[in-house]
Amino acid sequence: MNSNYHILGAFDYVADAELIKAKLESEGIPVFLKDANILQADPFIASAIGGVKVMVYQEDRKKAQDIYDSVRRYAIDKEGNPIVCPNCKATRSERFLDRSRLVYRLFPFLEPPKYRCLQCEMITRG
Repeated sequence: MNSNYHILGAFDYVADAELIKAKLESEGIPVFLKDANILQADPFIASAIGGVKVMVYQEDRKKAQDIYDSVRRYAIDKEGNPIVCPNCKATRSERFLDRSRLVYRLFPFLEPPKYRCLQCEMITRG
């Protein structure tokens, strides 16, 4: 099954995945939400299973990525300016949760802010 699908993104909340699904389907792209039912039954295991995966067919990958990029919110600093990657100077970064320690898995809001550049994949501290 995974060879025909591309994981567009993973979300901790089913509602976030449903919003992206609705937007993509309104543009004519079929979407499959993997693990959504599991998280609806037990939302506290989101980090253990990697969240709800928004999956599209491989042939719709490029169009779906363009639509997703047009609606997603990128990370901003306290002044409202986009986070700039120190490596490639791109302004398309998103919050990155490492969750390597148990306390951060249980309380992700305690983890110090880190950001992942969507262009070069570099992870930086905020």
